[in-house]
Amino acid sequence: MSRRRLRPGTAVAVALLVLIPLVPGLLAARRAAAMIALPAESIVAVIVLALLPWRAARVAVAVLFGVLVGAGLLAAAADFGFEQSLDIPFDPSDSPQLIDAFGVLRSSIGAGWAVAVLVGVVLLALTVMATLAWAGLRVAAAVRARPRPGGATLVAVAAAWGVLALVGVSIIPGRPVAASASIGAIGQAAQQAAETRTAVARLPAEITSDAYAGLPPSQLLTALRGKDVVFAFVESYGQVAVQGTGFSKGVDRTLHAGQAQLDADGYSAQSAWLTSPTFGGLSWLAHSTLQTGLWVDKQPIYSKVIRSTRFTLSDAFHNAGWKTVSDVPSDAQPWPFGTSFYHYDELLTANNVGYQGPRFGYARIPDEYTWKYFADHELAGPHQPVMAEVDLVSSHTPWAPLPQPVPWSAVGDGSIYGPQPAEGDSAEDVWRSAAGVQQAYAQSVQYSLGSLFDFLHNVDDPNLVVIALGDHQPAAIVSGAHANHDVPIGIISKDPSVMKAIASWHWQSGIRPSPTAPLERMDAFRDRFLAAF
Repeated sequence: MSRRRLRPGTAVAVALLVLIPLVPGLLAARRAAAMIALPAESIVAVIVLALLPWRAARVAVAVLFGVLVGAGLLAAAADFGFEQSLDIPFDPSDSPQLIDAFGVLRSSIGAGWAVAVLVGVVLLALTVMATLAWAGLRVAAAVRARPRPGGATLVAVAAAWGVLALVGVSIIPGRPVAASASIGAIGQAAQQAAETRTAVARLPAEITSDAYAGLPPSQLLTALRGKDVVFAFVESYGQVAVQGTGFSKGVDRTLHAGQAQLDADGYSAQSAWLTSPTFGGLSWLAHSTLQTGLWVDKQPIYSKVIRSTRFTLSDAFHNAGWKTVSDVPSDAQPWPFGTSFYHYDELLTANNVGYQGPRFGYARIPDEYTWKYFADHELAGPHQPVMAEVDLVSSHTPWAPLPQPVPWSAVGDGSIYGPQPAEGDSAEDVWRSAAGVQQAYAQSVQYSLGSLFDFLHNVDDPNLVVIALGDHQPAAIVSGAHANHDVPIGIISKDPSVMKAIASWHWQSGIRPSPTAPLERMDAFRDRFLAAF
């Protein structure tokens, strides 16, 4: 009777030992066939546990086994999440990305739900580890209770694994049936950490290798003297927004109407493509890449760069006599690197622009308000030439709720937006389907671009030069799997000499680049810009 009660539990334990260690392979391959395999981790663990005579040692080994497979699962899950949202592998040395990811989650779904998700992940991981430790002990006990059939079975399974490994049998290319998926996930994470260390080690030489850092102010940006120059980053504005997708038609209509308005107002525009160092998020990597001329594609690299003396575009403008402004309406916390590294003269954030309206998901302040405040307080009346980086965040995930445009003269302190969040779609509604997310994304880009065109129409500044670009493509749910990292960039000005200065770039006429427009990496822009002007 006792023996019969043990059998179902032992069968469940065997199933757990076979299936759970294969999940990292399932996440990596994203095909159910990855579960047709033999996990080396479980085979070795059961053999060791069956042979150990000391109970305390068996418990320790079982816990170690559970932690090992649990760590592999966490690494694989993190890698899957990073690949899906940011198109980069998980790097355990890049822990700030996890913190920032949690911050975005909190901003999108609320602090309570974000904490609940985090607690759920931790509890699930601990449960998996404890369950595997129990399963290993349970199966090993069954083997010890009946050593002859149990031992023979273990030897047969281990031999089968060895033969499969030797022959290299695989159902999915690159995923052998003789699996060690948990260890593979940990190994891949370690490899990413090693690659990051190598990249960081190269940084000092790259930072100091700079032809522009030593130029006297009198030689900097001479062709832009007297002009207000704005670098406008449109959040998540990627190639999919304007090209070859079912939801790009609406964005194209906005660009077409915006181009007509630009033409009527006397503006010229030229456009091209840049390859961003990031995808789906981590916008600051793109901002620092454009500013420094360095390829900043990882958080540890970013952390080193912003603590260095690398010469930035804002440095060039600051040294040449411009007032430099950072306008980041999503920022509510102190940002010391805005002054210590970028050397901005003024930092505009959510806390000091007088906004009294509602919050729209992640975006604290609608882009329209950002432009209106910037125009009224930085460009109105006689003023020192301004260089600014303005970050437009209404098109930031989760792309809902979305503000609606109001008359330029009615923006005021933002109170006019009060009813809008409740009247629009919520993030919960939008994220029920991929199609809903894609449409919401396109509408948010239309809003952000529309606010840019309204700003240009309402600000009568013949010396205004705007460089408008995307920071990265949207996440894979919008861009699709394995999308490129390309984003549009355009230069807008009323002064023909601005376009003449970049004639050698061979950019296309108009604000919407075609598929054949020039393409270069984002880190090349700084030097080309400084050379041209």
